[in-house]
Amino acid sequence: LGFPALGIFGGGLASSIVWSLLALILVVIVLTDRQFRRFHVFGRLWRPDWPRLRQLIRLGLPIGLSFTFEVTVFAAAVYLMGLIDADSVAAHAIALQIAALTFMVPLGLSQAATVRVGRALGRRDVEAISRAGWTAFALGVAFMTVMALAMWIFPRDLILLFLDEDGNQRVIALAFSFVTVAAAFQIFDGAQVVAAGMLRGLHDTRVPMLIAVFGYWVVGIGVGIGLAFGAGWGGVGVWTGLATGLGLVAVLLIWRWTLRGRLA
Repeated sequence: LGFPALGIFGGGLASSIVWSLLALILVVIVLTDRQFRRFHVFGRLWRPDWPRLRQLIRLGLPIGLSFTFEVTVFAAAVYLMGLIDADSVAAHAIALQIAALTFMVPLGLSQAATVRVGRALGRRDVEAISRAGWTAFALGVAFMTVMALAMWIFPRDLILLFLDEDGNQRVIALAFSFVTVAAAFQIFDGAQVVAAGMLRGLHDTRVPMLIAVFGYWVVGIGVGIGLAFGAGWGGVGVWTGLATGLGLVAVLLIWRWTLRGRLA
């Protein structure tokens, strides 16, 4: 539209504009939509409800930290790729973008699971708690299994959406190997995010946060570094470490769910 080329700065500026507009649109919806207006979400901001704020912080802070640990482990993976070479960074960005796109569906299912499990918990309906949680989990894992199969069957086609073949053969070859590992990673990622949402519906956030720290940063990064640099696997080692960490987190969260479900 006649704007000068802004390069990386332009990418950051575009992201800032999009997120700012999204926040503004959500505020307008909350203030004007009949379903939300009756709650007066922004009413009496100058009179804090301290007991309720303490409850929200106690419940929400571990959730925020869990997301932080997950996001930053992928940032750390980029730095590890940078220690290998620039082509690995480029290939990693492609594989991560594909994985992040499919991740949005189980993320949404996770949020739905939190709401439905929480409503069942409020009714003290143990059967509904179990049904809501396992239904969301089955849908999330089933979707990610289909996505994993697509990544295994059509990896090159997906990669070529981002790059031309001319002059990018090494990046394409690296991305091919990363996407192959990312396919297995998909299933684990979907399982852990939905399981975390199920537990949030039970107001169980502190232990899942500790599981996230251990799985992402101790196991995921530890295995990734060991395989990438100790075993000489390069970028595939980093992705294998991420998949291992996510798999462990998924197993531990489901174990936690089965335990808490019996006590709900």
